[in-house]
Amino acid sequence: MPPPSDIVKVAIEWPGANAQLMEIDQKKPLSSIIREVCDGWSLSGSEQFALRYADGPQLYITEQSRSEIKNGTILRLAISPARAARQLLDRIQSHGIDARLEALKELAKLSADSTFATEFISMEGIGTLARLVESGTHFGEMLAFTLTAFLELMDHGIVSWDLISLSFIKQIASYVNQPMVDVSILQRSLAILESMVLNSHSLYHRVAQEITVGQLIGHLQVSNQEIQTYAIALINALFLKAPEDRRQEMASTLAQKHLRSIILNHVIRGNRPIKAEMAHQLYVLQVLTFNLLEERMMTKMDPSDQAQRDIIFELRRIAFDGENDPSGTEKRKAMYTKDYKMLGFTNHVNPAMDFTQTPPGMLALDNMLYLAKLHQDTYIRIVLENSSREDKHECPFGRCAIELTRMLCEILQVGELPNEGCNDYHPMFFTHDRAWEEFFCVCIQLLNKTWKEMRATAEDFNKVMQVVREQITRTLAMKPSSLDQLKGKLRGLSYSEILRLRQSERMSQDDFQSPPIIELRERIQPEILELIKQQRLNRLCEGSCFRKLGNRRRQEKFLFCRLSLNHKVLHYGDLDESPQGEVPFELLTDKIPVSDIKSVVTGKDCPHMKEKSALKQNKEVLEQAFSILYDPDENLNFVAPNKYEYCIWTDGLCALLGREMGSDLTRSDLDTLISMEMKLRLLDLENITIPEAPPPVPKEPSTYNFTYNYG
Repeated sequence: MPPPSDIVKVAIEWPGANAQLMEIDQKKPLSSIIREVCDGWSLSGSEQFALRYADGPQLYITEQSRSEIKNGTILRLAISPARAARQLLDRIQSHGIDARLEALKELAKLSADSTFATEFISMEGIGTLARLVESGTHFGEMLAFTLTAFLELMDHGIVSWDLISLSFIKQIASYVNQPMVDVSILQRSLAILESMVLNSHSLYHRVAQEITVGQLIGHLQVSNQEIQTYAIALINALFLKAPEDRRQEMASTLAQKHLRSIILNHVIRGNRPIKAEMAHQLYVLQVLTFNLLEERMMTKMDPSDQAQRDIIFELRRIAFDGENDPSGTEKRKAMYTKDYKMLGFTNHVNPAMDFTQTPPGMLALDNMLYLAKLHQDTYIRIVLENSSREDKHECPFGRCAIELTRMLCEILQVGELPNEGCNDYHPMFFTHDRAWEEFFCVCIQLLNKTWKEMRATAEDFNKVMQVVREQITRTLAMKPSSLDQLKGKLRGLSYSEILRLRQSERMSQDDFQSPPIIELRERIQPEILELIKQQRLNRLCEGSCFRKLGNRRRQEKFLFCRLSLNHKVLHYGDLDESPQGEVPFELLTDKIPVSDIKSVVTGKDCPHMKEKSALKQNKEVLEQAFSILYDPDENLNFVAPNKYEYCIWTDGLCALLGREMGSDLTRSDLDTLISMEMKLRLLDLENITIPEAPPPVPKEPSTYNFTYNYG
């Protein structure tokens, strides 16, 4: 007979004594259980003790967290959080250097526990640590442990960052600005400054006054990727929180300091593989850089502004230079109208009106002028080539450039905040100081080439833009390392290749709508669904690694979860690093019986998605979040590393619970596998040799009551 669900069997340790094997009744108060444990070792004053986990982070057990104790867990009797906090606070203020060092080392470890942190902070512990830092008398390991403890305590959000003093900020900034400082101290100092900037508007201004951008860039030229990551993270935080008028100025400063080329040479093209957190910070920097275009993207052209109109005149002059302007006003106006038509503007009389829609606003005109001035031969060739075609086949350069700019803004999400869990940076954008403009120049040539390949007319404009979008997005997914590589890959994605890819990726609906084919599809579908279900469950048995989202990126942890081979238990556990390959069940210390799972929720319904972070929970993070809700009232939260893993796990969990699998991936797999199976069966039918005069035989119900002709 299985034990009652409220009884948990554990082992409890105490230094110098044999472990106690106990059955904990979860209905009894925790204080009563601690008293029983103390009585077992004849310890008085049970209120001065508490229970902690013996393994992993060794967190304290509270009434709120006790439900997480599982059968077979090893616990440890320890002094209570309040008593531990008081002892450590006294020891870190003692005169003995060795005693103080050991106390700070233990404090750095215990500070990650929210129960201990609450007690330590209530005793003005953070103020004590801040004064130790401000004194400037701590160095080496002692300072590193002090900064670690401070960062862990502040991360709990119990006290506001606004309480931090200016002298503390100056001291932390001095560690960053020093040419030679211990790596562990530098890491923690960069992390503290990043948290200050992200969590306090007032501290942003103080940090910005103390930190030398040039010194931060200097930290990118070291061989330690962790230091490089923290440095870029702080640059990103300063960028993200800077006022609008300050961002352009900061971007100019970073350009003068050659930030892009340093990142390219020392990080992207370094001798070490890019880790996930570095990839995320490069992605954030890429997004924030492109967001500098938002102001121009959302600025309408003022048709009465002569300076803005002069840019359009310049486009005309470069394209048609050598043609003398007629002297008469009427003749000049007529010629300009003709030229503006040849330039492909929608409004031939006043092309300024073409730039009054946002997006892309003035950004489109900026792109056109860049092409005309920096790639003049290409610009003239595109304009004159189209002006010499038949009217119905000419590619309107002006209209195309405006629509292309809008499309690129959508593809690269100009103006949107970075996604917290995204690592989608593109190395090629770090290879040129004017990467956005150069990207546009490559894509406008692609558009002109595709227009010719499609033999398009004005009526086909939207179709051409759809093909061009597909060409660009498919190529970006290949992550070209340079603009030259981008051009090469785009050359390989001609219009005919796009058609071939489309044909190979989907079956023709025209041939599969007859009633017999629909009947065949319905017969095949259940077995294909069962096949997909087994694949999903097998993937859950293999397990997956998920990034744990915390308040601070530098405290990155990983959660690995996998399903038992008998499909009855979900095993999971925390990892310090992303594993290479499968993680054995014995290393996953926690588990959830499948029978205890009540439901699976996704997106904004997840408990961990209801609180916003400093970067805000963006759409992509929400779309890849899911939570397992299980008895009694617990939850296990995930953010999938990508859409594929999200679909695999949500489908697999639904299959596990006997519910319908409804992800886009399942629908796509279902269509693909059914199509393949149908084609195989239909080919079998096609290859059947039918005798000219079959002898009469008794009729039996046929499997497929149809004839399909592949003439």
